[in-house]
Amino acid sequence: MKKPNKIAITGPTGCHAWLAARQFSKDAEIISYPHLISASRDFQDNKADFFILPVYNSRTGGLVSSFQIMEKLTGSHWIDNVVLPIHLSLGALDEGHSLKIIIGTRAVLRQCENYFSQIFPEIALLTVPDLTEAIREIKENNLTDRGVVEAESLLKEQGLIILEREILSHNKTRFAVLSHEAVDPTGYDATSLITVPLKDRVGMLYDTIGEFTRRGINILDMRAESDVKTQKLQIYIEAEGHIEDRDVSSALTSIEKSVIQEEDSIKVLGSYPRVDMRIKRIKTFGFIGTGDMSVWFAGKLENEGYKTILTGRSTELSPQEMIPQVDVVMICVPISHTPATIEQYGRYLADGQALILLAGEAEKTLNTALQHTSQGVELMLVHNLWGPAAATMKDKNASVVRTPRSGALCSEFESFLYKHGADICHDTPNSHDLLMGVGQKLPTTISVALARALADNNINTEDIGNHSTLTSLYGILAMSRVHNQNPRTYAEIMSTSGDGRKIVKSFAENILKLIEMSEQGNITELCEIIEKSREYLREDFLKASMKQALAVDETLGRMIKP
Repeated sequence: MKKPNKIAITGPTGCHAWLAARQFSKDAEIISYPHLISASRDFQDNKADFFILPVYNSRTGGLVSSFQIMEKLTGSHWIDNVVLPIHLSLGALDEGHSLKIIIGTRAVLRQCENYFSQIFPEIALLTVPDLTEAIREIKENNLTDRGVVEAESLLKEQGLIILEREILSHNKTRFAVLSHEAVDPTGYDATSLITVPLKDRVGMLYDTIGEFTRRGINILDMRAESDVKTQKLQIYIEAEGHIEDRDVSSALTSIEKSVIQEEDSIKVLGSYPRVDMRIKRIKTFGFIGTGDMSVWFAGKLENEGYKTILTGRSTELSPQEMIPQVDVVMICVPISHTPATIEQYGRYLADGQALILLAGEAEKTLNTALQHTSQGVELMLVHNLWGPAAATMKDKNASVVRTPRSGALCSEFESFLYKHGADICHDTPNSHDLLMGVGQKLPTTISVALARALADNNINTEDIGNHSTLTSLYGILAMSRVHNQNPRTYAEIMSTSGDGRKIVKSFAENILKLIEMSEQGNITELCEIIEKSREYLREDFLKASMKQALAVDETLGRMIKP
């Protein structure tokens, strides 16, 4: 493959396609075009040696327009890929105005659809074909109510202020590199192909896949779509192996002659070194805290190829000495010690590093971290709702609280959680603490209070099961679980500050009112309260909870039968 001279892309300097081209070649001349069609035309006319275009995004899937362009090109070969983390930021002229319109390219706004619907549900989104021209208009007319979404480097290049960095997590785009010349096999390749619009026939897709399967060829990606003009089936496949490999070549010949039964019905887009969408910016994680949870996370991270360093009061290497050696610092200490630990070590983190807090309290913890780390340090809180006895993260809850300083390194750790099956919920600091009041602080307080009530009234624990319904056993089981584990853990949970305290205090106030009404025999009023609460809780929630409760009842019923 000859040295790149000119690379055609769509988008201005600093955009993601430009970054992908620069990653592919540091020395090539990059020619920017406003549209894919104009870029492909000049590439076809040999005005550029390479053409880089996006083909897949981890949030929006395959980019059909790019494949439509490649299908029409002649004499082109897909020869390589660039996988680029997409770090979309929100910029504007200044920070002092409310945004009414957010502009971006069609692809970018599609990626951000869910984000805008949650964060800016009332704001207008405006798709622009030429972002440079749109930003020029904003600056010339001093349009302070306009926001722009794109790569941080482009926004800064255009003189805009960054309002929020990295608005989307685990977002990557794969760019195809097209050349006028094919490349030789490397031994670890993939081949992409697309069919012409196909005639209707039962089993066409099944038979096509079968030609790969029976030869032991793994299919990496596949799409079946209707052709825009004819509405006939069109199949795109990416399979392991190079077009020059005997099995791959044989499969394509058989598909064309025996399955589709039409000559020239398959266009091979190209063969290239196999691509991995996972890009790792982090090499080393450093833990402050050597407890079981730190050891648990360190083990999982090492299985993913990361290096980990654990430090604490008893380790030979101190946290202060460890920090310059790592990309990400993880603080995993008891909840009550977390703020003091941040205050002690936060100042040693340098710009470009990340601080990830494995903690059960968000607002106070994050405020402390924002005060004791520099602006260039990425910052995020993760509250994993499982303990070190868990075998995996799969289907377990994780509350992730991102900040305006959460960037690429934080996103990579979040992607690690996502890959291992954690059920991620994104919270604000306030909502996290309030909901943890419901999910942890209140149930723990009730469990401890219930145990004291049993002791105060001399209740024999052996008699509890004989006088309980299956439903009333739930609280007894929760109480037993709390008292069968490390008391420090639950004392820390009960002692957290933040909005979770509101839940416990509100519960205490309501239970006193209910006790008074019950002792007065106000059954009608109690019924009204239950009806009001049922209305607030909503039918769909109650039905789903009832379904779960019946499943628990069934399990408990089997367990307590002799």
